[in-house]
Amino acid sequence: MGQSEQLKADILGFAGVGAAALQENSEARRVFESFKQLLNEGKVRAAEKIGGEWVVNQWVKEGILLGMRLGRLQENFVPLDEHNSGFAFIDKDTWPLKKITLASNVRIVPGGSAVRDGSYLAPGVVMMPPAYVNVGAYVDEGTMIDSHALVGSCAQVGKKVHLSAGVQVGGVLEPIGAMPVIIEDEVMVGGNCGIYEGTIVKERAVIGTGVILNGSTPVYDLARNTIYRKTADSPLVIPAGAVVVAGSRSVKGEFAAEHGLSIYTPLIIKYRDSRTDSATALEEALR
Repeated sequence: MGQSEQLKADILGFAGVGAAALQENSEARRVFESFKQLLNEGKVRAAEKIGGEWVVNQWVKEGILLGMRLGRLQENFVPLDEHNSGFAFIDKDTWPLKKITLASNVRIVPGGSAVRDGSYLAPGVVMMPPAYVNVGAYVDEGTMIDSHALVGSCAQVGKKVHLSAGVQVGGVLEPIGAMPVIIEDEVMVGGNCGIYEGTIVKERAVIGTGVILNGSTPVYDLARNTIYRKTADSPLVIPAGAVVVAGSRSVKGEFAAEHGLSIYTPLIIKYRDSRTDSATALEEALR
């Protein structure tokens, strides 16, 4: 049995054990620390692509929740200079700030950003202040996380993605089987977008400024004359190369007609082409 398979079995063995019992169990702590090391190194993920389809690794979420139950509240102080000024925070001792060094080859511009332990930032990732990456998140090479952006718990972000200022990528730990938000390679997400509830954005899609994608709002594809929506069996999936903008559709009923009411809906207006590539090109000099 491989290391990750043994950890999976051990973690599932602690599922449902209460916090008080876990906190007195040295074996539970050992298992958790081994698991967290693999999570920090990106060697285990909350979801991964198998045979072209994204699959949730429920045991990884169980491992994260094990750390929540296992941990005790701890006060932490992060000094910022030699005069002992800095900031304090209180969290479970199992989930401190992630230790990032020069060898990580990750650029975090100063100004209030934070990365929680148990997340993975690949080499070449850039974070502009302030931004936050939560536990279980996976951010691949060359991605930029811009100011006021959030990468939520267990979210999976691909290579050379740009999360513009104010982007919110939703997180999910429970229910255990729920798909996290997934943003594949070379996606451009415009400012003040929100991507939630297990939405999958396929490679090279462009999400225009202010677009909200979630499980309750259908996406209308004007280029292919079809509608995409979340179902009981599958998440909302934005096709590869789609260009999505914020739009609206009329609301049925006499009252709505009388007042000219409409409701927000995302629209796919076209698919990516050379003109789109030029407009969304990432400036390598910024990295």
